Amino acid sequence: MGLTNNDIMKKLRVAHKLRDEDIVHICSLVDFAVSKSELGAIFRNPNHPKYMECGDQFLRNFLNGLVVHLRGPMPPKPASEKKPIKKS
Repeated sequence: MGLTNNDIMKKLRVAHKLRDEDIVHICSLVDFAVSKSELGAIFRNPNHPKYMECGDQFLRNFLNGLVVHLRGPMPPKPASEKKPIKKS
């Protein structure tokens, strides 16, 4: 059996030494709102009655926020000048 999204979140949390506040901040970097109670449900034991499965959208937004958190925001692209098309 492979890793679930919840397992990936747990491993990233430990590897980067993140607390709940850090994860909430990282998600806010990509305009994704998450509460501490939602995080608690994701990090619970799967047998717990309040366990919540981490969806693909949640993990995707967290990973995008983690990239911004670690690398910084993408620099704005310069306005491209129109170049004449060379015909041969």
